[in-house]
Amino acid sequence: MLSALSIRDIVLIDRLDLSFGKGLAALTGETGAGKSILLDSLGLAIGGRGDGGLVAHGAAQGSVTAVFDVPLSHPSQQLLAENDIVTEGDIFLRRVQTADGRTRAFINDQPVSVSLLRRIGDLLVEIHGQHDERGLLDVSGHRSLLDAYGAHPLLIKKTKECFIARTEALKALREHKAALSKAEEEREFLTHAVAELEQMGPEIGEEEELAQSRSLMMHAEKISSELDGAYDVLSGDKALEARINLSLRRLEQASEHAGDRLKEVIDALDRLLVDVGEAQSLLRDARENMNFDAVELEDSETRLFALRALARKYHKSVDELPALRDEMSEQLTQLENGATHLVELEGRVLQTSQAYEAAAVALSKARIKAAGRLDKKVMAELGPLKLEKAVFKTEMTQLALEEGTADGIDRVAFLISTNPGAPVGPLIKVASGGELSRFILALKVALASAGSAPVMIFDEVDSGVGGAVAEAVGQRLSELANDAQVIVVTHSPQVAAKAGGHLRISKMARTKKANATLHTHVEVLSVPDRREEIARMLAGATITDEARAAADRLIGSEV
Repeated sequence: MLSALSIRDIVLIDRLDLSFGKGLAALTGETGAGKSILLDSLGLAIGGRGDGGLVAHGAAQGSVTAVFDVPLSHPSQQLLAENDIVTEGDIFLRRVQTADGRTRAFINDQPVSVSLLRRIGDLLVEIHGQHDERGLLDVSGHRSLLDAYGAHPLLIKKTKECFIARTEALKALREHKAALSKAEEEREFLTHAVAELEQMGPEIGEEEELAQSRSLMMHAEKISSELDGAYDVLSGDKALEARINLSLRRLEQASEHAGDRLKEVIDALDRLLVDVGEAQSLLRDARENMNFDAVELEDSETRLFALRALARKYHKSVDELPALRDEMSEQLTQLENGATHLVELEGRVLQTSQAYEAAAVALSKARIKAAGRLDKKVMAELGPLKLEKAVFKTEMTQLALEEGTADGIDRVAFLISTNPGAPVGPLIKVASGGELSRFILALKVALASAGSAPVMIFDEVDSGVGGAVAEAVGQRLSELANDAQVIVVTHSPQVAAKAGGHLRISKMARTKKANATLHTHVEVLSVPDRREEIARMLAGATITDEARAAADRLIGSEV
C-alpha cells in the first residue's frame, strides 16, 4: 500500500507529509482547493509526465516522494531485483522536477530512468478518472485483463510454447530455402570447382615440398661440383688416412709401456678412421643422387605453378585448397539432399502450426466463456450505478492463424452503449465523464477477483450522481478496499462516509495580509471533524444540526 507521501514545492504546496492506512480513504474539499495537485504529485512520483509548471512559484525545483509497503513476493520487487536495486520491503519512489523542465528519478535513493520509474509505478498504483487514458481505457490491455479474470494460465502457457515452436520451425524452413536457393544459383560453379580441385588433388604441405625440390634441382650442378671437391679432399691420395694410421700404430707401440694412459687418444683415432670412411661413403651416395633431371624439374615447376594459380583463383593459400574442396563437396551434397530435408522442415511447420492452432482455439474458447461471465457480472453492477439502460460487451475478434501471436489469435475490446438501441463502442468514446467513471468502477468491481495494483485511486468517480447511486458507488469502493488500498477524490457525502480515513483539502493564506498568497492545506480529520466535513458536503456553507444528524446516519455511528 501507499504508506506515505511527501511533497515539496509543487504548485501551491510548500511542504506536505501525509501518512495513509489500509482500506478506503476519502479526499474531499471545495472545488479548486487543490485535490488535483495531490493526484498530479503522486502521478509525478510514479513516472507521470514532468512539467516545469508544476514547480511552485519562486522555487528552483520541487520533489515528490511516495513510499510503498509491499511484500517481497510482489512483481515490483522482482523488477527492482532485475535492475539491481536493493530493497528490504518498502519501496521509495522519488521524482525531482526543476523549474526549467528537467527531471530526475530515484528508486530507493538510486538514480533510475523515468521509464523504469513508470514501470514500477504501474505495478503499484492504478489511477482511474474521467480523463484517464491508461489502465481500463487502454484497449491494448483488455486481453490480459480478460485472461486474468478467466484464470486459464495453462492454456496461455501452452499457446505461447506452441507459438515459439512454430516460429522456430518457420525460421528453420526460411533459412533452409534461402540456403537452397543460394546453392542452386551456385550449383554450376560448385560442380566445376569441385571437379577442378579433385583433378588437381592438392595436399597440405605439397607447395613447400615442391618448392624445395625445385630449388634443389635448379642448383644440382653446382651442388654436385662441390660434393666432388669434398670427396676428392677426403679420399684423394689416401694421405690423410695413411697419416692417421701411422699415428695410431706409433701410439699403440707406445701404449705397451704407457699402460692405459694413451687409451683415450687411441680410441679417438679409431673413431676418426671410421668417421672418415663413413663421410666418404655418404659423399659418394649424395653425389650419385644429385643427378640433374630436366624433365623432373619441369614437372615440379609445372605442378607448383598450377597449384599457386589455383589458390589465387579461389583466394586461398595452397594449403587451404583441400579444405575448400571438401567444403564445396559438402555443399553439393547438401544441395542433393536438400529436397529431402525441405520436406522434413515443411512437415515440422505443418505439425507446429496445427499444434498452435489447437492451443490458440482452446484459449479462444476459454476467453469467450470468460467474456460471457464478465459481461453478466458488469451488467449486474450497472443498474445500481444508475446505468441500467447501458450495455457492456466484451468484443472478441479472431485473427488469421498467420497473424497470431504468443498471446493467441484474439483481439479483445471492452465496448459499451449508454442508450437503448445505440451501437456499442469504446468506453472513452461513448461514455460521458460521469458515466465513464461509473463504468470503470463497475469493471473494477467485476475484475476484482483478477487482482490489481495494491493501490487504486478513483478521481471523482461519483461525478453527476447522488443519493442511492452515490451510496452504491461508496459501497463498491468499500468492497474493493477489502483487498486493496483505495483512495477516492469525491464530492459525495455518501461516498466519503464509507471511508475509514478522511483527508480534507483546502486553500489557506500564508499570512493575514490582504495580498497574501494561498497554499494548499491538507488535514487528516478526526471523527468529529469528519462529521463536520460530511455535514458541510450535505448542507453547503451553513452547517445545520439536521446536516450533522444526516452525517451521523451516513457514517453509521453517533459522535
